[in-house]
Amino acid sequence: MKLIKAIISIICCLLLLPGAGACSSGNDSPGNGGGEPVLPGTLDPVAVTKTNPIKLYVHYMPWFEDPASNNGTWGQHWTMSNCNPDKVNSNGKREIASRYYPLIGPYASSDTDVLNYHLLLMKYSGIDGILVDWYGIQDKWDYPANKRNTEALVKAVERAGLELAIVYEDQTLKDLSKQGQLTQAKQDLKYLENSFFSKDCYIRINSKPLLMTFGPQTIQTPEEWNDVLGSLKTRPTFLTLYTFSASTANNSQYTNAAGEYLWVDAQPEKAYEQKDKFNVFMGGAMPGFDAYYKEGGWGDNPHVKVDSENGALFTRQLEAARTAGLDHLQLITWNDFGEGTNIEPTQEWEYRYLTALQQFAGVTYSESVLKDVYRWYVLEKEYAKDAAAQKILSQAFYYFVSLQADKAQQLMNELKK
Repeated sequence: MKLIKAIISIICCLLLLPGAGACSSGNDSPGNGGGEPVLPGTLDPVAVTKTNPIKLYVHYMPWFEDPASNNGTWGQHWTMSNCNPDKVNSNGKREIASRYYPLIGPYASSDTDVLNYHLLLMKYSGIDGILVDWYGIQDKWDYPANKRNTEALVKAVERAGLELAIVYEDQTLKDLSKQGQLTQAKQDLKYLENSFFSKDCYIRINSKPLLMTFGPQTIQTPEEWNDVLGSLKTRPTFLTLYTFSASTANNSQYTNAAGEYLWVDAQPEKAYEQKDKFNVFMGGAMPGFDAYYKEGGWGDNPHVKVDSENGALFTRQLEAARTAGLDHLQLITWNDFGEGTNIEPTQEWEYRYLTALQQFAGVTYSESVLKDVYRWYVLEKEYAKDAAAQKILSQAFYYFVSLQADKAQQLMNELKK
């Protein structure tokens, strides 16, 4: 403890941190009644400067659970039907339902350290915001956990200074009666309007909150979508999957969808030829596709794979978006480990896709800052029960979000001396 107090005092003096007060060789420190010197604390996030104007949004899955978050058991997206993450091999890897292994290992989507780690990596990679795969507010299956995790994610987005919007899974309505589907959809969207749409961090396109649907798959007529979207105070900028908007629009009466977005497509160029037909068109770029469903016991469909080409596929898809002159691009995905579309750092390719994004976005950062963010996460877990160290690491986090990565690195270096 004396070492940590000395570290804080020395750093306050050398860096002349705001709010630290005058340096003292004694035990007293201004502002806290005697004891440890005061670090600046919370700092406002600063936006990363990019030379590429394309808005980069990454599709995010909030559905992962570990024993600490899930009543002692691993969540289904790590286990599927036949994997047991409690089994650990000789290399220290848990048995998870994925071909790729997260650099930090399997995690819970409600873990604050994990969320901060993810958001910092995104920020320094040039990603502007997150598109959250969202299942609504029904009290069944794992929907309540996904709702809870999304609420935690929104707070993390605000801390990091990024943006967020919702991709609504209307397939969650399929077991309801037709009237029940419409009623539940209205309740789901009303929750979004009341909880998220008015937040400063919520993505807006054409001055309206962005709402996407993965489909639609259940509500499929213009009249039904007009009823559901019309229940909101402000109609959102509503996007469907590519080729799906026709089911939501009757040009003579209703124009519900503002446009479409591309999903997994190895050759997006053909879709981009159609982009001018829509008021809004969001492209897509993926690292590959290699689902684990069959091996994990989730169905017996033939295995489908889109080869990553050692990263060349992702780079080519990014360039296709640039060539097409897109305004918005969805990265598919941050962490769908079950389908193998994840760009989150893994043991297999580490920071490959994030460094490609840094170059594409035109940020001034490189892999080194991503490694520093990873080191910050490791230290968070190592010192999880050390209150004094946690203060230092919290300060390091706020240096990261305010783009003072050098100061964050100094704090971590001193902590490990």
